[in-house]
Amino acid sequence: MLDSYQTLRQPGSKEIVIKKSRFIGYGKPVASEEEAIAYIEELKKLHWNASHNCSAYVIGERDECQKQSDDGEPSGTAGKPILEVIKHQGLKNVVIVVTRYFGGIMLGAGGLIRAYTDGAVAAIEAAEAITRVLHREVLVDVDYTWYGKLENEFHARGVRIGGTEFTDRVVITCLPEAPEAEKFAAWITDVTQGQAVLAIGEDKYYIDGE
Repeated sequence: MLDSYQTLRQPGSKEIVIKKSRFIGYGKPVASEEEAIAYIEELKKLHWNASHNCSAYVIGERDECQKQSDDGEPSGTAGKPILEVIKHQGLKNVVIVVTRYFGGIMLGAGGLIRAYTDGAVAAIEAAEAITRVLHREVLVDVDYTWYGKLENEFHARGVRIGGTEFTDRVVITCLPEAPEAEKFAAWITDVTQGQAVLAIGEDKYYIDGE
């Protein structure tokens, strides 16, 4: 798993008008090629009367799956520019569709490339690019006498907490960034003078800064 990657927060759309043609950029985070294809087909049905529904998507930790479609526009003037925007912004696991309603004025190859580039950028702005960072669960099991001290230490360090369970002891689910989990566990052992019982849980992605 990657330590972090750029993607989109949520589905979003934004319309721009260029020489009377309407370009509607749609962006969405996706987990698979099947999900990307389903989203493209959904928008094609929604905009069945549009001149074109051009698209591109990039999926996989190493961008293994990259596809683009001009959907009837001159070759290389729509799908490729959309794909290049995704790659230039370093986004993964995303699909972008730019729908065009022709306004009667020909744009030429250069104009189309700029228009679909702008449409893709608008889609990303609407869906909001974010960074997802890999965190590792470290379950800290301590006696109640240590809870107050740990709570203060965690607050001072800005430690992300996934939850706290109170039974006969206290179990705190801490979420350090994955590469720092080993150091974090060693720090907990030091702070609690070896009294904490530690267990490693799952790896999960969280939005950076939230």
